Parts: sequence; C-alpha cells; structure tokens
Amino acid sequence: MRPIIGITGRKDTSARLLNSPMYSVGQTYVNALHNAGGTPLILPPLFDEQDWPGVIARLDGLLLSGGEDIHPQNYRQEELTWMGGVDLERDHSELGLVRSALDRGLPILAICRGHQLLNIALGGTLFQDLAAQIPNALDHAYVPGRPMEQTVHTVTLDPDSHIANLLGGDTFAVNSVHHQGVDVPGQGLTVVGYAPDGVVEALELAGYPFCYSVQWHPEAMLKVNDTMLPLFAAFVNAAGQQATHAESG
Repeated sequence: MRPIIGITGRKDTSARLLNSPMYSVGQTYVNALHNAGGTPLILPPLFDEQDWPGVIARLDGLLLSGGEDIHPQNYRQEELTWMGGVDLERDHSELGLVRSALDRGLPILAICRGHQLLNIALGGTLFQDLAAQIPNALDHAYVPGRPMEQTVHTVTLDPDSHIANLLGGDTFAVNSVHHQGVDVPGQGLTVVGYAPDGVVEALELAGYPFCYSVQWHPEAMLKVNDTMLPLFAAFVNAAGQQATHAESG
C-alpha cells in the first residue's frame, strides 16, 4: 500500500471561471511523489488548532510546498519594504501542521517556501529580501518566462550530509525562484547546503528520522532529468516505514 503524503496547497483562482476561488498545488509536486511511490493528498490552507492533530494522524508524510512570502510577524520582525504578497491564513495553517508533524515524528520534506516555513516553525528567521539584505547576492528570484526546470546556479552540500548521500554528490546545478531566504537557522536545524553567495539552500533536522529542506525546486527539475528523484524516493520510503509502524502499533 502506498504511503499517504500530504502536500500543502495554496489559494488560487480558476483560469476558466473568472474570479472563481480555488485551492491548488503544482502538478510537479504531485507527479514527483506519485512517481516515487507515494499517494499525494492536497491539503487546503485553512486548518486550525481543531484540525492539525487529526490531519497529521492520517498522514504518513508531509511535504511543505512553495508559494508566497511568509509574514514576518511569524518570526518576530516588522514588515519591510521588499516584502511580497502574504497569506496569514496559510501561514497559520501550515505552521500548525508542521509543528504537529514534528511532534509526531512524521517524515517531512520542505521545498522553497516550505524550507523557510520549517525554519520559522523551529524558531528561525528569514531575510525578507536577499538582494536588499545580502551584499553581492545572486539573482535568486523568478524571471517571467524562464522555465521552472532551468538551472540558475550551483549548490554545494556538506559531503557528510544526508541529502548529499541521497543525491550521490555534493555539488549540483539547481533552479531558483525565490527572493527570501534563511537567516538564523531554527532550533536543531543544521545548514548543509549553500549557494555561491552564501545563501542557505539546504537544512537537516538533527536527530530526526527524516526532516530535510531545500530552497530550490527539485520536483520541477524532474521534468528534464532524474538527478533529484532519490530525494523523493527516500522521502516516500520513510513515509512507508511510518505507515508500517502505525499499522503494527
């Protein structure tokens, strides 16, 4: 039986029905998990305290997806000029989900916004805009018209990290579609990957069965090659072990 993995969704509007609100998740996330052997389940960004424990109890893994900026009130900062759009309801929903998942020991994979959200959930902070706050920063932001799978810069991983071991190397060309980034790492998180300008690109939670986060979009890169597939395969495998443990318990 395939493990059930929740993917955090975002608010959107239908391209067919004008101004019709909807919840969505990029197909690349769904395809990456399904191709790796998981059953993806889209989680709308509206959960609160009454929902978190029950939702997490029914999942075998949690994928924190990308999206808009996270409001700085969640990491004890004032909003600066360079902030983009935010969704406080989504912030609240996802922070509660990830903290409940951490309490349960659920396998977690966090991507882009999710990478930043995991850091905040564990007490870390962000740069609200890399170009404004980091001298000589690369242009990490999305360029309209550039395919998501197109690589933009390299990432250097700690050769002793779990992520480097999974991917079979310590230097990779990656895509980039963000303007914020991790500043102070959250409690227990170890920085295991950097961009050439020093921006934090990968984190691992020490002593936790499976909790890895990356700033790039490995799911989109699967459109052109399988370099990042082992990350999803390992995540789904960890979720499968979680499901087996839950059944036996």
